[in-house]
Amino acid sequence: MNKRIAVLGSTGSIGTQTLDVIAHHPELFSLEAIAGGHNVELLAEQIRQFRPKLASVATRDLADKLKTLVPAGTRVVYGEEGLIEVASANDADFVVTAVVGNQGLRPTLSAIEAGKHIGLANKEPLVSAGHLVTAAARRMGTSLLPVDSEHSAIFQCLNGERRDEVKKITITASGGSFRDRTREQLEGVTVEQALNHPNWSMGAKITIDSATMVNKGLEVIEAHWLFDMPYDQINVLLHPESIIHSYVEFKDSSIIAQLGNPDMRVPIQYALSYPNRLSSPAKPLDLAEIASLHFRPMDYVRFPCLRMAFECGRLGGTAPTVFNAANEVAVARFLRGEITFLQIESVIEECLNRHSAQPNPQIGDILEADRRAREAAAAIS
Repeated sequence: MNKRIAVLGSTGSIGTQTLDVIAHHPELFSLEAIAGGHNVELLAEQIRQFRPKLASVATRDLADKLKTLVPAGTRVVYGEEGLIEVASANDADFVVTAVVGNQGLRPTLSAIEAGKHIGLANKEPLVSAGHLVTAAARRMGTSLLPVDSEHSAIFQCLNGERRDEVKKITITASGGSFRDRTREQLEGVTVEQALNHPNWSMGAKITIDSATMVNKGLEVIEAHWLFDMPYDQINVLLHPESIIHSYVEFKDSSIIAQLGNPDMRVPIQYALSYPNRLSSPAKPLDLAEIASLHFRPMDYVRFPCLRMAFECGRLGGTAPTVFNAANEVAVARFLRGEITFLQIESVIEECLNRHSAQPNPQIGDILEADRRAREAAAAIS
């Protein structure tokens, strides 16, 4: 097996760990194409190591700079069209979509239409356009393999099982940086404190999303589409250790769970190697060393963003698009020091209150709802 891989978002947390997995199994995987954003120096280093045929960056100026730093055998493109080309117009068999936000929507759809199998680390295509993405995958006969640890866990627990025998799925949540704080104790928290995740090493945006529980809300909506699961059969449980990544309960009351140390290379590698399993550089789990695991029911008053996510998922249409877009802008504003941590959720709620969800949206409707939500979120004080 020599699977040819394209990676969208190679300079981010998931992207760099994907390349680490590829580097550990050079006899099985090769890097066909790669897309970064603005970190040209790291992207150039990755290109020199893996020698992909195609690379993309955010802008023309960055593309001109990158061309001076990489071997002649790598063609350099840029912008959204470059991202789409890396996703679809090459010889890759498998595309890992690890870009942040809704910029992954068009490239993901393009990759599916080109017959590529997808390793989905970018939640937003399913959140904003789950009906379009899953329909395209069914039509093209391509696989949507989850890269998130929680969805990978559910996927593994469901292997060989009948879906009509599932009672519910439970997505576990670490609780993020402030899981032990009351809402009153969240007043005045700093960006540095919010970025100090106790379990996972992730990018800034997803770390903030973990603290607000937006990330878990996006995962709930994503799970609805990935596993064709009604929202009433999706549960969220607080699990501070992040050892049980998620589990499935069946009609006979049996529960199957997937466990492991918090290391994203494990679900990334499983998506790349599926249906096979490979040796991993991750530390093996020693339950005797862990000794005890803890769980708490989800508090939807303490974490209102998760409540809003469930509401948007059930409402459907463009509501999840607005939820996601408003959050992206609010998180960026928090990271720049423009709003407080607690204002993230108030910005999201205000945008949702102003929006009338459009049912069964097409790609143009989704992008327009996204644009309007971003404009509103940027203006709310």
